[in-house]
Amino acid sequence: MTVTPEPLRVALALAAAGVPVLPLRAGKVPFGNCRTCKDNACGGRPHMKAAGPCRCPAPCHAWAAATTNPHVLTSPVWAPVWRAAVAVAYHPGGAGMTVVDLDNAAAVAWARATLPATRTVPTTRGEHWLYQGAMPSSNAVRPGVDVKSAMQYARWLGPGTGRMAVLPAAVRALVVKEDTTPARGEVASSLPAPWGRSVATGCRHTERYVRTGLERGLALVRARTESGAGSQAFGVARFLAAQHAGCPGPCGLEAIGEEIVAAAVSVGVPETYARRAVVNGLETAVERAA
Repeated sequence: MTVTPEPLRVALALAAAGVPVLPLRAGKVPFGNCRTCKDNACGGRPHMKAAGPCRCPAPCHAWAAATTNPHVLTSPVWAPVWRAAVAVAYHPGGAGMTVVDLDNAAAVAWARATLPATRTVPTTRGEHWLYQGAMPSSNAVRPGVDVKSAMQYARWLGPGTGRMAVLPAAVRALVVKEDTTPARGEVASSLPAPWGRSVATGCRHTERYVRTGLERGLALVRARTESGAGSQAFGVARFLAAQHAGCPGPCGLEAIGEEIVAAAVSVGVPETYARRAVVNGLETAVERAA
């Protein structure tokens, strides 16, 4: 007797309801690409941002592998993946939905004071707010807030409670703000100098300490080659800035931020999004320190 893995059982139920799904491995992230698709050598799936020729039957390319087709979900090539899966994710945009991912209590409080009430799903640290309607996705639109819809995935944590409201203009505006951020080339004269004692005259840390921490953070951002690099940039900026909370200053955090932005852009994050994520991360650390 063949026993259907629980993640697959959940995935099939969601697919039957018209929600595109994909498996998540340990760490709650998508499975890596197969050898043919590694490093996007295949060109990517045709419905991704840069349309490619990939017709791989395996669950490659993260969110782009999400499907409602039960024959694909139960195919032999997906079977070993489901046996190793620890959770299920879904593509909100593919289901005509948008998820406002609130990562902490402060973000939840902001949403309750700012956004229309809708269906909510508890998460480990905050809540997912679900709205009817799709839109572009963007990470770190403000401290602790990601917008997940088109070209993004969200972890399935249950149906939630409350009635799902229509996607409001207030949520769309969070991403529109990203598009109004000046492009890097337009403000070249204002870019800070590379991090060093010339811009960090009030930092109490050694240059080796700062550079080691920065390089480790940049490596984390560059490792997110499929998704999440914007959120990772936000987290790295917040963490590194927090290390300087006890310094008399200035510590040259703007220069550190520029290096994080460059790392995020190098793995495909639009520069305006990356810059906002990093600025929000730096500001969040300063606000917490205060």
